Amino acid sequence: MLGLGTWKFSVDTMFYRGDAKVIIGEKDGGYTVDVDIPVMDEMPAFTFGGLEVEDNTITGTATIDLDMMRGKEIPFSVTFDGDSATGFLKVPFLGKIKLNDGVRVA
Repeated sequence: MLGLGTWKFSVDTMFYRGDAKVIIGEKDGGYTVDVDIPVMDEMPAFTFGGLEVEDNTITGTATIDLDMMRGKEIPFSVTFDGDSATGFLKVPFLGKIKLNDGVRVA
């Protein structure tokens, strides 16, 4: 399966600048995705769905349990190249957030 493990990305937005971890796992032959932003004491709940793999890229949609984002789908894509990766999220109100300099950390 593509991209299994924990990946650290650099994120630079007007609200947050720093690292974010994306954890890609496997369950019942499908993918699981989770997010960890180390500086947040209480992470809002992320839900990932519609996960598809084509070549070396995983795409899908995410939802987040925050008032201004509740009910809105956030398309995302992560492309892997060995132990490095890049990606993006298209967040309503914020636009395209790049996931830069991704490296496998576990």
